[in-house]
Amino acid sequence: MMISKENSEHYIWGNNCDSWVLLNSENLSIKQEMMPPKTKEQLHFHRNAQQFFFILKGKAKFHRDENIFEVSENSGFHILPNQIHLIENDTENDLEFLVISNPSTNNDRFAVEK
Repeated sequence: MMISKENSEHYIWGNNCDSWVLLNSENLSIKQEMMPPKTKEQLHFHRNAQQFFFILKGKAKFHRDENIFEVSENSGFHILPNQIHLIENDTENDLEFLVISNPSTNNDRFAVEK
């Protein structure tokens, strides 16, 4: 079966950010996401899941363990379990990316108060 944004589950998160669930099993989750300009998610970590973010369009800023990394189009960023992190779009353009999680982050997201 062909999978695309058009035939996948969609939901809104954060400050009007979009997520399309391309694949969601116990061991693997793949989502395509879009963040409008000047948005970011809440600082958090996953106890079990590692994540790989691949930037399709725009430039992302990752906050990970007190460090900041800028990641451009056609590049990726790896987050290990228990690494405190967030993704931010501090540009004037939409940010589009894939986030691949192993295992799935379902019930494995823990907010961090700063």
